[in-house]
Amino acid sequence: MEGSSAFQFGRAAYKAGLLSRRQLLADAWANLRFRLRGATDETSHALRDRISASLAGARVRDLQRLGPDVLARILPRIYPRMLALAYEHQDAGRPVYIATAASQELATVLARVLALDGGIGSQFSEVRDGVFTGQPTGLFIYGEGKARAIEDLAAREGFDLGASYAYSDSASDLPMLRAVGHPVAVNPDPELAGAARQNEWEVLRFDRLGRRLKAAAALAGAAVAGGAGSAALAFRGRGRRSLPATMWPRRGFSWRRLAPGRR
Repeated sequence: MEGSSAFQFGRAAYKAGLLSRRQLLADAWANLRFRLRGATDETSHALRDRISASLAGARVRDLQRLGPDVLARILPRIYPRMLALAYEHQDAGRPVYIATAASQELATVLARVLALDGGIGSQFSEVRDGVFTGQPTGLFIYGEGKARAIEDLAAREGFDLGASYAYSDSASDLPMLRAVGHPVAVNPDPELAGAARQNEWEVLRFDRLGRRLKAAAALAGAAVAGGAGSAALAFRGRGRRSLPATMWPRRGFSWRRLAPGRR
């Protein structure tokens, strides 16, 4: 994906009146500094805490209703060649997950709309009676957190990370890329490009966006209402296998694909 899914979510929240213009600009600036300076456990936790606090008092229902608008902004930014590669993995019997620093709800909806096997996202705040409390909870799917999330999934599902593929365009995903046997850099940022050269990783470059996917945004409302059962059950009945390829969109919304064998 070209651009930041987190920023697209912020734009949708601003449009819906859930975020002030000042908050939107402040978040954009904070995220830019975070990207430029890189991530440590301390800065990652600070970002997660800031996001959690900003959700305090918001209804879960209101954020879920942003789904169609967010998807309408994100889908045209997806590279068709990356999606085609995901489907090739699936056709070869390799499950495919999308992983993102954005919310678990958004990850689930995206996976469903794109016909992937599942989504991994962050749980920023605890919820009481359908309202976010602002208290941080769960794992922040960024940097080391993404790698831990993939390792947890592999342990639960019996995936072989050594035979799996991971795709990313950001150096923030280096921990995840190093956790698998087949890391691939896609339109990498300068730091990731350097790491790919040093480690002799495969590099893919795409230059055409998924404008044709824009029409799929019309299905977003149905996807939000449709339930996640089918995607969540894709792994049942299978033996030990490598983790599906996961795809990570750019700058905070990573798609990661993990899969064994040839692509």
